[in-house]
Amino acid sequence: MTEQQQQVAVITGAASGIGRGLAERAAARGYALVLADRDSAALERLAAQLRTEGAAVLAQVTDVAEPGQLEELRDAALDRFGAVDLLFNNAGVMQTGSCWEISEAQWQRALAVNLGGVINGVRAFLPLLLAQGRPAHVVNTASLAGLLNSPFMAAYNVSKQAVVALSESLHYEMAALNQPIGISVLCPGPVVSEIMTSDQGQGADSEFNRLLDDHIRQGMSPPDVAELVFEAIAEKRFWILPHKGFKPALRTRLESVLSESNPQFTPFDPQGDAHVA
Repeated sequence: MTEQQQQVAVITGAASGIGRGLAERAAARGYALVLADRDSAALERLAAQLRTEGAAVLAQVTDVAEPGQLEELRDAALDRFGAVDLLFNNAGVMQTGSCWEISEAQWQRALAVNLGGVINGVRAFLPLLLAQGRPAHVVNTASLAGLLNSPFMAAYNVSKQAVVALSESLHYEMAALNQPIGISVLCPGPVVSEIMTSDQGQGADSEFNRLLDDHIRQGMSPPDVAELVFEAIAEKRFWILPHKGFKPALRTRLESVLSESNPQFTPFDPQGDAHVA
């Protein structure tokens, strides 16, 4: 049995960070929510909070690296709410360390969650969105690491750049098939979250990770990111770029490609307007 139909948002990685911001913003906009995360305790706390505030919520513990669990999430969403209007493939983990020192298991975990989770979400939900025959929207969470590379973050960079490629391909496919399904890719810089607790590379005590964690904790708030995401959905924009200061570095990278010159890493301030030393 389905509940009285209202617009429905499915969010993976919903229990914290950007996912939590998206859930709270979607609830405020009147969406019914299908929330997924591996952290059962945090997921249930969020679900309880949103139910108290009046939202219709289905919370389901989900490992996005497992295709069958995304299919179970889709089926649960259909059984409870009857349809899906927004899909946020948002779950992600951090992985740092030198390319050759990251273990096979660590490489596989980064790829299975950050990239595989998006692939699994697309494969589970796109047939449903197409069959519904009405407007819908998919937002895949990548990162500025999906556009720019940094040392000691290869696994994260590789996974997030693949998410950008997948999203762009999906955008072209929806256009080629003349489907009313919008596609966006979210590429934020630092956003306040606990993502560094997921790292299994250099470890929380490494100087690099301490600096990275400090940078993240001083980043944009998840509610602010979520508001920008919903604005982009309303405008049917593909690129969602909350931080603007990366653009000179991206321009430098693209010029390196076009001129066939060797790339040179230059630190930059994603929240500023130019490179910083």
